[in-house]
Amino acid sequence: MNARFAFAWFFASILGFANAPVIAQTNDKAIKIVAAENFYGDIAQQLAGENAQVTSILSNPDEDPHLFEASPSVARDLASARIVIYNGVDYDPWMAKLIKAGKVPNRRVIVVGELLHKKAGVNPHLWYDPPTAPAVAKAITAALVAEDPAHKSDYEQRLETFTDSLRPIAAKIADIRKSASGISVTATEPVFGYMATALGFKMRNERFQLAVMNNTEPAASDVAAFENDLKMKRVKLFFYNSQASDSAAQRLLKIAQENQIPVVGVTETQPSGKSFQQWMEGELEAIEKALPGGV
Repeated sequence: MNARFAFAWFFASILGFANAPVIAQTNDKAIKIVAAENFYGDIAQQLAGENAQVTSILSNPDEDPHLFEASPSVARDLASARIVIYNGVDYDPWMAKLIKAGKVPNRRVIVVGELLHKKAGVNPHLWYDPPTAPAVAKAITAALVAEDPAHKSDYEQRLETFTDSLRPIAAKIADIRKSASGISVTATEPVFGYMATALGFKMRNERFQLAVMNNTEPAASDVAAFENDLKMKRVKLFFYNSQASDSAAQRLLKIAQENQIPVVGVTETQPSGKSFQQWMEGELEAIEKALPGGV
């Protein structure tokens, strides 16, 4: 920990105005879990029930996750956490740094990218890949059982309930894929990329999307190709990150609307008041409504 960070931590601790992440439970005897992203935190809470206190760091739908900077309060939460969950694959590199700086004996750390054998450089929005939630749920359950074996049967029952709750999502994906597989779509960022693949969509303008995600200027040729796809109506759906969008993406959104290309907004963090399952189902329902003629 450098001197500047240590001073900021101490100063915020004394005055008490560091921004505290959202906490789902407040039972002092519960297992403390910290999740970098609120959708992983929601899954953890569903599996742990009242036996855990879950803190989700990224939970504000109006905040750009790529521009997030960890506050001293995050380090304090991690210091007392028995289970930590974060995405990995360079989506939340600040978590790896904080964990390394404040090592806690026997703390259980779940890195979703490692769990799914993903390496840096891939699309980091892993939670939109249908196999991710079941894999993460199993890993969280295993960590809970190891931490609290007395409630093993409770955790295993909740895992079964959670797994069952994903079936309507899988059924909706199958329905959309059956009727709309093969259609060309585009997006301002690769946020929805894994789900688009699961639905059988053909994604266009991926170089543009990567530039926007990495906060770099898209090449003029990529911008022109994107605009032509919209103006010539080569795509049937336009996805945009409604949570973080730069001027280039906003211009394309306007062109899509002017050319009657159906638009579907997606988010990187789970909306307030919704469970992970409700979030996923809601976005799939928005696609069903946006598809020409329905599904």
